[in-house]
Amino acid sequence: MLKDITLGQYFPGSTIVHRLDPRIKLILMLMYISALFMARGLPSYVLMLLVLITCLALSKTAPKAVLRGLRPIFIIIIVTVLLNIFLVSGETLLFGFGIITIYREGIETAIFMASRLIMLIICTFLLTYTTSPIALTDGLEHMLSPFKKVRLPVHEFAMMMSIALRFIPTLIEETDKIMSAQKSRGADFETGGLIKRAKAVLPLIIPLFISAFRRADELATAMESRCYHGGEGRTRMNVLKASSKDYIALLCGIMVIAAVVLLNRFFVAT
Repeated sequence: MLKDITLGQYFPGSTIVHRLDPRIKLILMLMYISALFMARGLPSYVLMLLVLITCLALSKTAPKAVLRGLRPIFIIIIVTVLLNIFLVSGETLLFGFGIITIYREGIETAIFMASRLIMLIICTFLLTYTTSPIALTDGLEHMLSPFKKVRLPVHEFAMMMSIALRFIPTLIEETDKIMSAQKSRGADFETGGLIKRAKAVLPLIIPLFISAFRRADELATAMESRCYHGGEGRTRMNVLKASSKDYIALLCGIMVIAAVVLLNRFFVAT
């Protein structure tokens, strides 16, 4: 299960999605999320799904990597579906037994909510799959640069975000190694009830925290030895510069939002 967590991983490539400016990709992700929450009804969700499939095809992201990344949140999706099915009421009753009632509107809401959650997660994964941590840091810092005028530590915030994303796969790998070592000593993480499994996880926490603190200390020492002193006065080897393809992608994002608004207006009953 731990190996299925792909958040923070970067798959190098030379596709058009990989070559987009990281600032544009961040804006496009925010635009897609906004359009996703604006979507109402089947036509809008079909449009958002087609847009996501097109982006995955252009980035040449392997479907197995996407599906593997969804496995850890499968339980959350199932819980979301069940809550909407049993708690959302409506006008068309499909099943009723005591306090348990299932309406057609509840099933429709459950399908739309699950679809929204899946597409939202895949969209976030696509950003990290096609953008290196360094480029993502530069993009975040450029986008947040106006906040420097109010003395917010923009560079430090972007750096922390980048380091956090970068070390997610490392910590997952470290956890897997610790679990393998504990299993070789007779630990059992797969059988028993919820309480027993929770107790079995406790021996993992202390070694994992020690490893995380050790890596953080080594990283801080490495940054200090290279005379790192924050973002003030620093230059960049690769200066971000938007090109024509970036503006075309931004225009496509605006068109998607406009299309969602039009579909909501003409195909969703008010």
